[in-house]
Amino acid sequence: MKKTLIVLLILVGMISCKQHNKFYISGTVKNAKGEMLYFEHSGLLKTTILDSVRVRSNGSFEFKSKRPVYPDFYRLRLNDKIITFAVDSCEEININAQSANFASDYKLTGSTTSNQIQVLRKSVMNIQRLANELTANMDATERNSKIAAIEKDIDVHKEMARKMILQNPRSAAAYFAIYQKVNDTYLFSPYIKSDRPYCAAVATAYNTFMPEYERSKNLYALVLDAIRSDRKAREKEAWDEILATRGTGYINIILPDKNNVERKLSALIGKVILIDFSAYESRQSIDYTFALRELYNQYHKRGFEIYQISLDQNKQLWQQSIANIPWICVRDLNGPNTNYVSSYNISSIPTTFLMDRKGNIIARSLGKDELRKAIEKNL
Repeated sequence: MKKTLIVLLILVGMISCKQHNKFYISGTVKNAKGEMLYFEHSGLLKTTILDSVRVRSNGSFEFKSKRPVYPDFYRLRLNDKIITFAVDSCEEININAQSANFASDYKLTGSTTSNQIQVLRKSVMNIQRLANELTANMDATERNSKIAAIEKDIDVHKEMARKMILQNPRSAAAYFAIYQKVNDTYLFSPYIKSDRPYCAAVATAYNTFMPEYERSKNLYALVLDAIRSDRKAREKEAWDEILATRGTGYINIILPDKNNVERKLSALIGKVILIDFSAYESRQSIDYTFALRELYNQYHKRGFEIYQISLDQNKQLWQQSIANIPWICVRDLNGPNTNYVSSYNISSIPTTFLMDRKGNIIARSLGKDELRKAIEKNL
C-alpha cells in the first residue's frame, strides 16, 4: 500500500510538471520596499534579464519562467547584491532574505542543489573578503600572515568542493564548484594536475548524460585541451632531455625483426634515420604505410633508412603486415608495453624522430612537408 502511494505521488508530480512546464521563484526581501529586484539567467557567455519587479511593502515577490532543457543557473539581483541558484526541472524555490545581507545570509528552500551552491558561494565570498584586505603598503609580516590564512581557507574550501563533486559530478553544484574564482582566478583548473580528476569527473558526467548541452561541450573540450597540453609538456621535457645528451643524441634500441634477428638502431649510424613508433593494427595504418614507402623509395639510395618499432598487440597481424615492407621493423615480445615507449616518452602513435648521420636526434613528429625538407637537408 505504501509503495503504491509513493508511486502515485511521483506520477502526480511528473504530470503536474509536464502540464505547467515552468518553475517558480518566490519569497520576501525585508527592508527593500520599492526597490527593483531583477530575475536573471546566467548563461555560459552572458547574463540576461528575464524579468523584474518592485519589492512590495510586505517584502514579497514572485517570478516564473519556462523550465530549462538542461540544468541551468539563474540569479536574483538587488542593486549589486546577487543570489545564485540552479534549476533543472519545475522547482518551486522560496527565498527569504534581508536587503543588507541579501547575497549571503538568505534562507532557500525547494532545491538541495541551490543550498549547496549557497554554501560554496558563501565560502568563496569570505575568501575574497580576506583577499580584498591585502594592500600594497601592508607590512610584510602582516601580509604573509594574511596570505597564509587565505591559502588555508582555500584548501578547506576545495576539500569541501571535492566531496560535493565526487558525491554527484552530474549536479549543477559540482559544475558550479569548478568555475568559482577568487581575484578572477579559478580555484579549480584542469591544467593543474591535482585538480584535473575533479574537473574531468564533472566533464565526463555532463558529456555522458547531456552530450548536446553547450556547457557539456565547453567543459569537455577544456579538459581535453588540458590533457593534450600536459602530454605536449611531457613530450617537450623528454625531447629536452634527448637534446641535452647530444653526445649520444639517442637512446639505443635493440629488438628482434620478423625473422627473430636482433636489429640495433646504433648499427645504422652514418645514415639519416627515421625512428618510427607505430602500429599496423591502427585505423590509419594503410595510408601511413604508403606515406613511409614513398619516403623510403625516394631517399633510401641516398642514405635514408627507416627503423620502425611496432606497438601492435597482435604479433601474427604484425608479421603478416610487414611481409613485404623494405625497411627495418622490430617488435618487443611485450608489444605496446615495451620499455622503449617510456624511454622515448611515447604518448600517441604514430610518433617519429629524425636522426642525422652523426646519431643526433634533430626533430620529433614533423609534418609531411617539414619532414621532407629535414631529410633533404641532412642527406
